[in-house]
Amino acid sequence: MFSLPPHVSSREQKCVKCKEGLPVVVIRAGDAFCRDCFKAFYVHKFRAVLGKNRLIFPGEKVLLAWSGGPSSSSMLWQVLEVRLHAILLRPGCARPSSRGLSRDSAKRLRFVPGVVYADEGAACGQSPEDRAKTVAEAKLVLQSVGFPWHIVALEEVFSLPPSVLRCSAREPVGTEGAYKAAVGSLLQQQHALGEEQQSLPCPPRLPIQAGPPTAGQTEALSTLFSSVETLTAKEELLRTLRTHLILHVARTHGYSKVMMGDSCTRLAIKLMTSLALGRGAFLAWDTVRLQAAQGPVPTLLAPFSTQCLLSRGFSDERHGDVVVVRPMREHTLKEVAFYNRLFAVPSVFTPAVDTKAPEKASIHRLMEAFILRLQAQFPSTVSTVYRTSEKLVKAPRDGCAAGTPGPRCLLCMCVLDVDTADSATAFGAQTSSQLPQTQPPIAQAEAPTVSCCCTRMGGARHCCRTEEDPRARVIEQLCYGCRVNMKDLVSGSPSPGPGTVSSLLQPSLDPLPPYILAEAQLRSQRAEAEQIQEYLLEDREDEDARPGEN
Repeated sequence: MFSLPPHVSSREQKCVKCKEGLPVVVIRAGDAFCRDCFKAFYVHKFRAVLGKNRLIFPGEKVLLAWSGGPSSSSMLWQVLEVRLHAILLRPGCARPSSRGLSRDSAKRLRFVPGVVYADEGAACGQSPEDRAKTVAEAKLVLQSVGFPWHIVALEEVFSLPPSVLRCSAREPVGTEGAYKAAVGSLLQQQHALGEEQQSLPCPPRLPIQAGPPTAGQTEALSTLFSSVETLTAKEELLRTLRTHLILHVARTHGYSKVMMGDSCTRLAIKLMTSLALGRGAFLAWDTVRLQAAQGPVPTLLAPFSTQCLLSRGFSDERHGDVVVVRPMREHTLKEVAFYNRLFAVPSVFTPAVDTKAPEKASIHRLMEAFILRLQAQFPSTVSTVYRTSEKLVKAPRDGCAAGTPGPRCLLCMCVLDVDTADSATAFGAQTSSQLPQTQPPIAQAEAPTVSCCCTRMGGARHCCRTEEDPRARVIEQLCYGCRVNMKDLVSGSPSPGPGTVSSLLQPSLDPLPPYILAEAQLRSQRAEAEQIQEYLLEDREDEDARPGEN
């Protein structure tokens, strides 16, 4: 694993950084690092991402999403090393011997960290004994870290409020001057308190762990994932529910930022996977890098300055008050594996829904095998895919260029690219034909010839239906990619449409968590109320002033 190329002797080659130490790891061809220089190189990339973007202000609460895997464990260890190094910098303590940490006193991470771990054993088919063993191993790691930690079970999504799917308003992003002012104010406070107090770590807090999930919640989660037909839809559903749960934990405990451990390799795989899943309309939002805290926003992106979805870049601001950041996006999986092996970073193995699955079992697995196979033959594949994605920019639409952004997807919370006028697009064709398909043919045959009231007024059709299909109410609030995944939700009822076989099952949304269905109903009722409000006559205040007019 750490061997040098066969044509170079270990006695002849030296570290490319210090030119003195013996190399222990080769990252790329010709880039051989010794132990200390590799650690300095690795830590510098982590802190450079945070320092360059300047989105995390001093004293801000940041929630570290830890899954137990290599990347998230390495991210957690980077934050922990900064805290431990602050203790060693107190007067009377020995200075650290590593050359990579000798200049860290001026680059300390000044935010307040917390850790969250989500137990997904029920979705992956683990037994209660295996789940308890995995949670116990996770507790040992979290207790050794010393940060406030939260352990939640995925079954808790069945008790989430509908407000988790709403984009809450957040405070405006500060400028570069505001960031420097905040850092300067913190340094002045620390200088006033004394050097010894400023080096002390934050006081430990009691762990927060919710009670064990009920048997009904575990059964409901198992039923939900067993009703999904394909592995691709299962992975997308699991990712969506995990995001909603972490977002709820962050809002409940006052965290304004959430750190994810996605590496550069993982982000490149996700980018190609999203493209294959039909998320091309949001690919630019999902990949563009926007330096929101460094200077003005480009003119092309100005209408989306507060709505840009940066899920493949450094930050993701689609949720409003909680921003997701990815400080590990400059590290490849190879670098993460070397660092965890050399410095004994603890991790916890947790089986996923695609564990032991064949290569062609899902789009995620297929894209992962494709990218990694190309990376093995062409070492610049991952960096090329990732760097190319940063250059994508989505032009503003004519309808929302001067106003507020449109409605958001119910699941992924992306801004819907609704274009019913352009039926050439798959989304437009599906949107325009969604409502007529949901009405049974019998009702169409027995319906009177009188047109709909709102049709005569220029409004939408089929608004006078006495009963609305709840499935259509949810589907029409999803983006194209989420609609495709929702088609794989089986265990429905026979489709009554014309030309269909009676045994063909329509997707049933009954297994979905209640907060999704409740929010879909609230959005539908709000849209109907706004539509009715347009045709209400407003009282004129000047009627009393002109009594002669009728």
